[in-house]
Amino acid sequence: MARLDAAPVSIVTLTYVAPIEDVDAQMKAHVAWLQSALDEGVLLLAGRQVPRTGGVLVFRGHRAEVEALSATDPFVTSGVATAAVTEIAASFAADTIAAAFS
Repeated sequence: MARLDAAPVSIVTLTYVAPIEDVDAQMKAHVAWLQSALDEGVLLLAGRQVPRTGGVLVFRGHRAEVEALSATDPFVTSGVATAAVTEIAASFAADTIAAAFS
């Protein structure tokens, strides 16, 4: 276990608000957007909710920054999903995860 110094982490909960066919039509653009955020080092983890009603994204950064970034997600801009952002002050992490904050 590693101690973090209240590292800003924001969790985005995506909720699908359109039929799954419409969501799937935006998937390629959404995945490209995810890849860009991963390449920039701000996105740490992404995945679908089970059952498939949306997704969860974990970002490095404060809520306002992540809200602005989430607003550019093709799922959000196309209107197939909404995004809710929750910020936490991360204090502890597994060593492998803590490495992302050093």
